[in-house]
Amino acid sequence: MVIKPFRGLRPREDLASRIPSPPYDVLDSREARAQAEGDPYTFLHIEKPEIDLDPAIDLYDDRVYATGRDNLRAMIDQGWLVQDDKPAYYVYRLVAGGHVQTGIAGVAAVEDYLGDRIKKHEHTRPDKENDRTRHIDALSANAGPILMAYRGVPELNAIINGIIERQPAVDFIAADGIGHTLWVAADPAECGRIQSLFARIPSTYVADGHHRAAGAARVGRQRREANPSHTGEEPYNSFLAVHFPSHQLQILGYHRLVRDLNGLDPGGFLDRVAKAGFEIKERHRAKRPPRRGTFGTYLAKEGWFLLVPGPEAPPATDPVASLDVSVLSGRILEPILGIGDPRTDRRIDFMGGGRPIEDLERRVEEGECAVAFALHPPAIEDVMSVADAGRVMPPKSTWFEPKLRSGIVVHIL
Repeated sequence: MVIKPFRGLRPREDLASRIPSPPYDVLDSREARAQAEGDPYTFLHIEKPEIDLDPAIDLYDDRVYATGRDNLRAMIDQGWLVQDDKPAYYVYRLVAGGHVQTGIAGVAAVEDYLGDRIKKHEHTRPDKENDRTRHIDALSANAGPILMAYRGVPELNAIINGIIERQPAVDFIAADGIGHTLWVAADPAECGRIQSLFARIPSTYVADGHHRAAGAARVGRQRREANPSHTGEEPYNSFLAVHFPSHQLQILGYHRLVRDLNGLDPGGFLDRVAKAGFEIKERHRAKRPPRRGTFGTYLAKEGWFLLVPGPEAPPATDPVASLDVSVLSGRILEPILGIGDPRTDRRIDFMGGGRPIEDLERRVEEGECAVAFALHPPAIEDVMSVADAGRVMPPKSTWFEPKLRSGIVVHIL
């Protein structure tokens, strides 16, 4: 794989903990507006530039992208963001409770993405991909890093372990309790060794950030086609990504909520579930499913149930059909609740595993939805197996946590 060092644009030392923000897709506009109120430094002004415009504005209005561009330029002009003098790799560690993961930020090659050496496990939505393409093109920068996985390389891990023994350039705990630490590795010999070790890796995997990756690849291709003097060395030929050994990544469940019971009452719904081959255990106090293949289910005024599938399991050799999200969809959501394509059906909604499980209860009890399903997360090997097979996972199958901060390091195109 071609993963190069680059001259990162980073917050000034005294602003290193103030500027970085959650990624664009974690907060909605209302939440981002509230979080950024009275704070001119937060990177949300670049990631979510609509917060600086009339709340009624369409999120895809040209003025939104122009505002993001202007906000980035203003932060640079005021000296809040400063570009490093030398190309470097950036070792990035996240700590969430007892979970620690340490990756290395570099710029991945657009050609590797287009050639499917960077593997994907989900389809992108055209509207979201267009949004990220326009955002990257307007900023002429990769503002938010893409979370990537690779099967560990001992020699590369050893170099990273040596780097984190040094003094970090950035070290802070964000408001959500997640620790973020960044080391700058700019020694040319060390960078050369890292690049050569990455070159031995046959493929990497997009874990979180499919729309950002697709948008960056489109911008790179568009700029290449528009540049008669294209050499292949221009910054637009690469995009910002943080690469983690796959075994370090943490996936949480991605839960489902359905707005109605498709004409059934709760008792009738449970009867249909039982006839579909599920054992139904009442008063499921744990709420979250305890293991793969089981489903926590919440009904208003009925409480939590645990659904345990019967012996009609999908073939283990099929990396997609054996996923819990596929089992739930194929045996309950589609045949019982009438949910067809979850990407377009407005009767279904999703909740990432980073939110409290009580949010599922609240949305059902308040009448917003009729039933909620808590899912056990897939393993990272499931994700890579699907990608290796050239397949995609059902929508909203993975929620990687903790999230990388946007603005901790930026790649200028």
